[in-house]
Amino acid sequence: MRNPMQRCWLPALVVLAALSISSPSALAQAAAPTAADAPPSPPQQVIVTPPVQASPAELGDALMTHQRYQAALEAYKKASSNSANVWNMMGIAYQMMFNLQDAVRCYQASLKLEPRNAHVLNNLGTVYDALKQYRAAERMYDKALKLEPQSAVVYKNLGTNLLSQHKYKKGWEAYKTALSIDPQVFERSAGPHAVNTASTQDRGAMNFYMAKSCARAGRNDQAIDYLRMALNEGFTTPKKIVADSEFASLRGIPAFEQLLAAQHAQ
Repeated sequence: MRNPMQRCWLPALVVLAALSISSPSALAQAAAPTAADAPPSPPQQVIVTPPVQASPAELGDALMTHQRYQAALEAYKKASSNSANVWNMMGIAYQMMFNLQDAVRCYQASLKLEPRNAHVLNNLGTVYDALKQYRAAERMYDKALKLEPQSAVVYKNLGTNLLSQHKYKKGWEAYKTALSIDPQVFERSAGPHAVNTASTQDRGAMNFYMAKSCARAGRNDQAIDYLRMALNEGFTTPKKIVADSEFASLRGIPAFEQLLAAQHAQ
């Protein structure tokens, strides 16, 4: 079974959400058919074709598309240091390589040039979340929402942040706002996003509210998967689930009924 976080959110260390800049996506490589007794073909090398007469920043963007983050960084370092976008892209590259301190440095440099850039504020917030600096992250999301009050991505990240701080009611409200703006927001995975770095017990709460979000969005399979994890982590009980109106749409689904029956039998 695939991890429901991959189908409904977002989650790896670096919560990456849909921003104005798309984060790199993996390239699909199809192998040519060969005879059964033929030796396997050597792996094909991914060739990055930059734009004609590409600038260092354009070359960096092309390399980012192919997830060649270190090479992209080398290209960006040759670009103008007065470009807020270049600093932001460098921050994303560092974040994708789990170098969070340098990611913070680059995002802060970007914000010095463009203090009112909601996307960079959101990105910096996701790094602070990864570093468990939750209050600092919350401030970044609040600033971003003042600039872009209809950003479903920022509301989603804020919700994750608040749940990590055990502010469950506020976190759930932020999730509901995100869903009201964009019902598909938990399906998107591009760009930096906040992730759950909490303990096992706290992850139970996170999974429970993710289940509510998925059920509200009509993603019943993912909702049941999250409920299973929340139950296993001891955050909720079958009785509480049945009493919660958010899960009314799951009633009668065999997998949901089997999950509750198995918990009752324990």
